[in-house]
Amino acid sequence: MKQLSVVIVNYNVRHFLELCLQSVRVATTMMDAEIIVVDNASVDDSCEIVKTLFPEVILIANKDNVGFSTANNQGVAIAQGDYVCILNPDTCVTEETFTKLLDFAEKTSKMGVVGTRLIDGTGRFLPESKRNLPTPKVAFQKIFGSGTSYYAHHIDQTAIEPVTVLVGAFMFLKRSVYQEVGGFDEQYFMYGEDIDLSYTITKAGYQNYYFGETTVLHYKGESTAKDTTYRKRFYGAMRIFYQKHFKSNPAESCGVRIGLWLATLSRKRTIENQITPPTAYAIATENDALGQQLSEVLQADVEKVTQIEILKEGTEIFLDVAHLSYIGCMRLISESGDKQFTFKIIPKNTTFAIGSNSKEGRGEVLHF
Repeated sequence: MKQLSVVIVNYNVRHFLELCLQSVRVATTMMDAEIIVVDNASVDDSCEIVKTLFPEVILIANKDNVGFSTANNQGVAIAQGDYVCILNPDTCVTEETFTKLLDFAEKTSKMGVVGTRLIDGTGRFLPESKRNLPTPKVAFQKIFGSGTSYYAHHIDQTAIEPVTVLVGAFMFLKRSVYQEVGGFDEQYFMYGEDIDLSYTITKAGYQNYYFGETTVLHYKGESTAKDTTYRKRFYGAMRIFYQKHFKSNPAESCGVRIGLWLATLSRKRTIENQITPPTAYAIATENDALGQQLSEVLQADVEKVTQIEILKEGTEIFLDVAHLSYIGCMRLISESGDKQFTFKIIPKNTTFAIGSNSKEGRGEVLHF
């Protein structure tokens, strides 16, 4: 029996997967853990880089895209860990993430799912890190513009508090609890399954928790374009949820279903807080040659810095993981203040940098 199994479902995000796996490898160095990647028929070289660069990782290479729920269930079915962590490939954990959660779990009875503080690529807190139960009334308000009751705003970002719903990008729980409730409901192809699992676990008598004392970077939106197909899948998933859990009130459920149907037709996702192109570039590294390489690709000066506070607003900052710890990277990104910095992380032994300048936009990979 191992302490922890980290299950990552991947679909065509090869560069993000490499950063994720590097961070998980470091975070699990001092524990008996395993990493399982379930690839959903990616057409890039995701499987090849897992085999070549991460030979210790257990790889399940599906011939078809079986969806998020089914793929995670495949991974957990072969897991040996006492605990499992469901983790998105477009995330980056820190050296302390799993040690802190394992310590918390060992002290907490009847623990269900635990989620962490999630930030996007610009350091903005992602409110879906902690959510309330989307009852039909709450969902109706969310669909038509008010998310006040949807998110658990009453819980501080850095607190440790009970919460009802956590996000599928990061879900930490006992493998026995996952198995007891049957894992993810495979009716859900993508989206909504995390809400369903969170609620199902609380109905089974467990308590879910938001753990704000560790931060995980989530390049939200990388794996999926936010188009009409996305909207249909998302709201279709919510229809499954209401039919399953709230069908005892036909009138209310009918109203929500109509609202969801209208949302698939009319709701348009826009990129909020659009970041303008960088006005300058900087790099945190001890490798002078790396800064020169970036300068040549960007055709602009790249300033070597040790304190980002001195940089001007609008600077894009490259973080060299060979020089900085993941905790250090996370701290710089999340504490950047209001200077409108953007960030790109350079994984070890690579010639690319990863970043995302908006919580709604797709992540970016810069090759050099």
